[in-house]
Amino acid sequence: MPRLLSWNALGLSLLPSIASAAGIFYAPPPPEENSPTFSGEAELGYTQLTGNTDSQTLLGKSRLTWLTSRYWTHTLRGEVRHVTRDGDTSAEQYLISGRERYDFDGPHYLFGFARWEKDRFSGYDQQFTTIGGYGRHVIDRESHRLSLEAGPGYRHDRIEDEENNNLGVVYSALDYQWTLSDSSYVRQEMSVEATDANTTSRSVSSLTARLNSRLSLRLSHEIKHNSDPPETADANTDQTTNATLLYTW
Repeated sequence: MPRLLSWNALGLSLLPSIASAAGIFYAPPPPEENSPTFSGEAELGYTQLTGNTDSQTLLGKSRLTWLTSRYWTHTLRGEVRHVTRDGDTSAEQYLISGRERYDFDGPHYLFGFARWEKDRFSGYDQQFTTIGGYGRHVIDRESHRLSLEAGPGYRHDRIEDEENNNLGVVYSALDYQWTLSDSSYVRQEMSVEATDANTTSRSVSSLTARLNSRLSLRLSHEIKHNSDPPETADANTDQTTNATLLYTW
């Protein structure tokens, strides 16, 4: 699948009416007493290239987060990617996810999430995944933060013209953030979901630089690898490079 960004012609835009989210999962430090009850992010990138090749790319991500106490964090996440090249769709992906998290006193927390995703060129008609488990903040300093989590889960694969698959999942993930300054940070997220049929690995590397109190510029590179996708899949590995504007509140 082609990369979602053409550096020859880059257009950046902002869609403030959606809330956006970047990242594989959500493992921030436990909320403080003065943390806002409701918060969110809105991220959008758009590129258009004309000339020898006509292509358009739209990337939108959303995240809404709210707290019901200092222990419970609830998150909704959505993503959409759409790429056309010479009038033909070459990438079309949708994702919706909900996540619950309970923080204990100390560096420990429990989590659970459900995720629905549809990737037109992945070989799957759609996939639904639920996972729960245990997480821990291994490093929680001013400049460096590292969280690890793991747990069991279940995945339902719907494949066109084939029998549906119901699979047990073993899940593990990490989230590392390096704060470079008051206005910039680097983040690396990785996750692995292993089943009897295949193993799905995801990686998101990003650099975020704050422009003002609400707006930031984000550069990111995402990799998704399926060790054994359906025969109709275009490839085992998808890679996308994005440049987006991020609005937070």
